[in-house]
Amino acid sequence: MNPLLIQCSTLRMLSSLRPLLVVWMYLLVSSHAAPRYNNGFFYHDIMNGDGNGEIYFNGVRLHVESSQPSVSAARGSDVTLPCHYRYEPEINGPRRTRVKWSWLPTNGASKTTRETDVMVAMGNRHRSYGSFQGRVRLRRAAPGDMSLVIKELHMNDTGRYRCEVIDGLEDESVTVELELRGVVFPYNSQKGRYHFSFLGAQRACEEQDSTLATFDQLFAAWEEGLDWCNAGWLADGTAQYPITTPREACGGVDLAPGLRSSGQHHRHLHRFDAFCFSAAPKGTVYFLKRPQKFNFTEAVAACVDDGGHIAKVGQLYAAWRFMGLDLCDAGWLADGSVRYPIAKARPNCGPSEPGVRHFGFPPQQQKYSVYCNR
Repeated sequence: MNPLLIQCSTLRMLSSLRPLLVVWMYLLVSSHAAPRYNNGFFYHDIMNGDGNGEIYFNGVRLHVESSQPSVSAARGSDVTLPCHYRYEPEINGPRRTRVKWSWLPTNGASKTTRETDVMVAMGNRHRSYGSFQGRVRLRRAAPGDMSLVIKELHMNDTGRYRCEVIDGLEDESVTVELELRGVVFPYNSQKGRYHFSFLGAQRACEEQDSTLATFDQLFAAWEEGLDWCNAGWLADGTAQYPITTPREACGGVDLAPGLRSSGQHHRHLHRFDAFCFSAAPKGTVYFLKRPQKFNFTEAVAACVDDGGHIAKVGQLYAAWRFMGLDLCDAGWLADGSVRYPIAKARPNCGPSEPGVRHFGFPPQQQKYSVYCNR
């Protein structure tokens, strides 16, 4: 045969084999490469199959469910966020599954805020993260129960929790909202109304043992009758105020009752009051009365001498709401204001509705009793 024809035939044969050679080289390299990841775990670490890397796709569907889309609890209590997984149709024998709980906080959350890890567990191995270390565990009360138990609930634990179950290549999740039972109250600076930047409002609420209220918390307070004509910062960076009785000075009489919004504002340049949210108090708030009343400095010292400290505004509101604290006597609080709580309205004790009465910020040399927390 002509040598030239042989050479051309050989080149044509090699050209036709080139795709097969490329695939063979890829498989050879892949067989020595690192295992692929899924949600931070190796696939082979959670694979369900025959032990040789083969996965069974047999029509079994993974379902992840929660019996409660939202849960509310008091600060300091233990709370359980329900999460349960099952297979459809049911299967026999155990499966190697991984569960991951993550959290998107309520306060300060934005579109760019990412979920943070709370706990990861697989079999008997588990790990918790951040402020949840030592405070979380899985309930495991029944097969498929991956409910999260949180101990000693903190003020900042509120938000959306995601229960994610991973079985091989299947990945299903469900979310549960965690809310704190609490009370919303308006708060302004000693200098008067509209002196807080957004960060200043955050600090002011924290100093009074509370946090900036969310929109949902303010809306719930409005539904319970909160009526306030001054706009205050909320956790989402908006400034709003609740109106139950429309009036000219508060947005006009033509608008229906509800939350009035001042819109989105510059968090550093614009100034408003704050709407704070306080949960159940730590300790006991009580009224300390002496024959000789105190100026502010004496009031602070008197609470310390009595084994406590001067109460904060958020603590007084929480004691009024949760403990039914009811006294018609004004007393100093930690921010230099003078207030008193009324659970049952009566003559000579302020307005006809229950609430915390506010005397403002009088000169600190004036004499009053004091509210302490112990």
